[in-house]
Amino acid sequence: MSEQTTPAVQPRVATQQVLGQAGRRGPFRYGERVQVTDSKGRKHTFVLDPGGFFQSQRGSFYHRDVVGRDEGTVITTESGHELLLLRPLLADYVLSMPRGAQVVYPKDAGQVVAFADIFPGARVLEAGVGSGALTMSLLSAIGDEGHLLSIERRQDFAAIAASNVDSWFGRHHPAWELRTGDFAEVVAAHVADASVDRVVLDMLAPWENITAAARALVPGGVFLAYVATVPQLSRTVEALRHSGRFTEPESWESAVRGWHVDGLAVRPDHRMVAHTGFLLTARRLAADSAPLTRKRPPVRGAYDDAGYWTVEDVGERTSTDRKVRRVLRDCRAKQPEDATPVQPGLEEQEAPEHD
Repeated sequence: MSEQTTPAVQPRVATQQVLGQAGRRGPFRYGERVQVTDSKGRKHTFVLDPGGFFQSQRGSFYHRDVVGRDEGTVITTESGHELLLLRPLLADYVLSMPRGAQVVYPKDAGQVVAFADIFPGARVLEAGVGSGALTMSLLSAIGDEGHLLSIERRQDFAAIAASNVDSWFGRHHPAWELRTGDFAEVVAAHVADASVDRVVLDMLAPWENITAAARALVPGGVFLAYVATVPQLSRTVEALRHSGRFTEPESWESAVRGWHVDGLAVRPDHRMVAHTGFLLTARRLAADSAPLTRKRPPVRGAYDDAGYWTVEDVGERTSTDRKVRRVLRDCRAKQPEDATPVQPGLEEQEAPEHD
């Protein structure tokens, strides 16, 4: 009986060959994503491949017919339909990429970057990576000279996020470090005191990590949390106040509604992206300073039910294990050779030898 041989594994290639602004300019190249839009606004995204062929109800063409054309080109298919060729924006990619956990929508990610003041070269600490949507916005803002430490408690979510981020940037982003584990434990092991400019938390119970975030932040640094429910918002704000280490928190939500404009026929769209989550921010005080005294006393009975706001009461929406395994399998097949490593938050200790 002949021995069975393991089939050779094909090398993984980057889906975007050029990292940074250079990869988003110039004519289309093989390995890049192309977004095709028809006259009805329907969009299809694919990666240019030397032997690729695109087919839809509005017509078809070979990928080689797109390579070398300028972005923004309108082509006419054999069936007479016009198709617009563009590179997809980050907002387009986030809404179509594989998901293990819920993503932070572009409308919220943009406000995170703006209101947390994520600047080029910033040192940012992120927790709750999910599928990597917010991570990509943070990396785009800090650039190659900054540093982003992302912490995710679930190994499978971290792997999916790594694949999505690598796929968008084309390879491992030099400013990104991804670790798994408990936020407080990872921060204690890998983050020095007062060494981080910004802390961004997207997790179920951010109030449990106020102390760790305060220790890591520089004086004047920004703490930002993204939460989905009113109980989470209230408890996080009260935890920030009770810590005595932050300025008075500010919180808000945003709703985005498009408008239909056709001559004098101007009206709001019938659909809108309304509540997706709450954002709240606070600034780190100096070590020898206390928060300003609040002029308005708290409402009587405002904290009577604080003991009932447990993690179980808040609840958590997530994908099924079966879906996560399927998404993870697909993501790993698309990762580049220099994929982002998912590192353990705490180094494993060897068991002591016994005589």
